[in-house]
Amino acid sequence: MDFPQVIRKTYSVCPICLERIPAQHVRINGDVFLQKKCVRHGFFSSIIWRSNIQISEWIGNLPEIKEGENLNCPKGCGLCPDHKQDTCCVLLEVTSRCNLNCPYCFADSKDAADPTLEQIVDWLKQLAVPGKTLVQLSGGEPTVRDDLPEIVISAKQAGCQYVQLNTNGIRLGEDKEYVKKLSEAGLSFVFMQFDGMDDDINYQLRGRSLLDLKKKAIENCAAYQIGVTLVPMLVPGVNTHNLGEILRYAIAMSPAVRGVHFQPVSYFGRAPVMPLDEVRFTLDELLFQIEQQMEGQIKLYNLIPSRCDHPFCGFHGDFVVMPDGLEALSRRDVTVSGTCCGSEQVSADKNRAFVARRWERQKLSGALSSCGCSDVQDIQDMDYFLQRVKSHGFTVTAMAFQDAGNLDLERLRRCSLHVFDHGKFVPFCAHYLSGWGLKN
Repeated sequence: MDFPQVIRKTYSVCPICLERIPAQHVRINGDVFLQKKCVRHGFFSSIIWRSNIQISEWIGNLPEIKEGENLNCPKGCGLCPDHKQDTCCVLLEVTSRCNLNCPYCFADSKDAADPTLEQIVDWLKQLAVPGKTLVQLSGGEPTVRDDLPEIVISAKQAGCQYVQLNTNGIRLGEDKEYVKKLSEAGLSFVFMQFDGMDDDINYQLRGRSLLDLKKKAIENCAAYQIGVTLVPMLVPGVNTHNLGEILRYAIAMSPAVRGVHFQPVSYFGRAPVMPLDEVRFTLDELLFQIEQQMEGQIKLYNLIPSRCDHPFCGFHGDFVVMPDGLEALSRRDVTVSGTCCGSEQVSADKNRAFVARRWERQKLSGALSSCGCSDVQDIQDMDYFLQRVKSHGFTVTAMAFQDAGNLDLERLRRCSLHVFDHGKFVPFCAHYLSGWGLKN
């Protein structure tokens, strides 16, 4: 057994009282843990990296939080002057109601009164930067609102360049006319909850059979030129074995499906207690399992650490679906010193452009609009290839949200996904942060 080795210092919160406390990354037998001690509630440890990839290679040379920096974090989020990243995407909750009752819900949705359309229009005017903003309409489940198309129209009128819908897909599968109205209103793309290719998975995570309905939702969105990104929430022992099947299905459904956005489960909202390490799925485990389950079609070096947020927050891979398979457009290079080259932080504007370029459904023309096929000779043509990237571009991305057990303020201060809450922009993981009750 190796002696514990402190490899990085940071700050976190006590998972009981949520007070800011010092923390450190500690390597023990190859795995890395976030460890911290609250003077009132004791010692806490959460695994953050299982070393399928060298942690130093992945994180690069980002500076640590120093004593005296970000002193109001996370309670002072709003954003504070010490925050290190501008807003890439703004999440706006348009309802707290939902037509499911999932055990893993970051919003802990309840049947409360919806904000009025007038109130939402006012919020959109406050949050929008004309010609730039990417707004995510979220909840709860936004499609429980009959006036959601009017909200999309209002977002576009307020100046939002892109309007994304976060949804479980139920109504999109049941109500094709509703999908048509969303398309006509100007909806840019859909992030659809999609946990696996087996309805046993849906029963465990969502409480009902949903697979056929979600497939119908993809079909309906494709009929009205709305691009869909599949969003699996990953829970060890439930669906982490199903990554390859999800990816192969998504690739087969291109160009209707634009990619897969994985979200390892985080324990906030309805989570009753701090989870054991066995039920956490770390980012490096996800990377390793994608390569293993895709049997080499996607390599580890095709998946690049986030540079808009913190490298521990996620990754992205850029691909194009060709008639004979998946072609990688991204590659992670490593310098001789062992750290990722090009590790400088990417601006929110640049990241937003990447998101829109890959996730928004492009209108197709010619042979590509009919079946996506072409003569083999055409595949060698650069014009064809560039058109194919536009029409069949495909992303593999991930976002690893933080809870009170593994919250790292170094990550939080680089967050670019911000919730709009009563006139303030709040980093996602700060907004939904919840403790696990006071000890006696």
